Amino acid sequence: MDGGGAPVMVDAVRAAPRRSWGAYWQAAPFAIVFLLFFIVPLCLTVAVSFWHYDEYSLQPAFTLENYEEVFDGCIAKLPSLCVTFATYLSTLRFALMAWVCTLVLGFGIAYFLAFHVRTVPMQMALFLICTVPFWTSNIIRMVAWVPLLGRNGLVNQGLQAVGATSAPLDWLLYSEFSVVLAFVHLYTLFMMVPIFNSMARIDRSLIEAARDAGASGWQTLWSVVIPLCKPGIVIGSIFVLTIVMGDFVTVGIMGGQQIASIGKVIQVQMSYLQFPIAAANAVVLLGIVLLMIWALTRLVDIRREL
Repeated sequence: MDGGGAPVMVDAVRAAPRRSWGAYWQAAPFAIVFLLFFIVPLCLTVAVSFWHYDEYSLQPAFTLENYEEVFDGCIAKLPSLCVTFATYLSTLRFALMAWVCTLVLGFGIAYFLAFHVRTVPMQMALFLICTVPFWTSNIIRMVAWVPLLGRNGLVNQGLQAVGATSAPLDWLLYSEFSVVLAFVHLYTLFMMVPIFNSMARIDRSLIEAARDAGASGWQTLWSVVIPLCKPGIVIGSIFVLTIVMGDFVTVGIMGGQQIASIGKVIQVQMSYLQFPIAAANAVVLLGIVLLMIWALTRLVDIRREL
């Protein structure tokens, strides 16, 4: 028996490295794509942020002038806000407002689909309806709001027809309201899908046990559903916050080119061929986004929960 078992163990030992290398070979194509289209451009952006530039040329060098220009006079003006701090604060405010709105809407829709729609085909059909807007371009979806929210749009005409307002509401379009509305329209699905995935994994016997113990609907929601949905909430929050922080197209179109955001600042700097200062702003923005992601991942261990 010992003689027959020895070859089997030798074959198992030899097969283990092959299985290990097989996993690496399977991951290699994705690792190469990630390296070429994410790591390399990111490293180039960081490198360019230290270059020197003038009106006519870019000069590879190592200088902190670009970062000094980004925060020029910001410390001296405290407690007043410089242009850079005000722009970052405005961007953060838009991100937080969009996050709150998408969280409320996404959680509510996911809760309805997970606990009130019993059949999987119906859930899939409703999910398909939610994805219909993504069949068109983001710009088309944003432009579609103009005839609705403009001074002579359907909303203003309807409000005046029922006597709710005596004059058109100017703040419906090309304002902070329209920017946040567009963000919510575009990115609620990014919040809803991870939350729904977490809710779908909840053991329904836990809900029944909470009800049998006398918990009300709100108590069950707060003590059972929300804690078990934390991974989905964190993942959806990361999606929404990171996208909104770098979005400049939505702010430009829905804000009428009158509202500043850090993404818009970077886009303008690149249009003027000020690549080093734009790269410095991008690196600072990346650092802020990474801090936000780090803070969210401290709330729950996503890898362990998933």
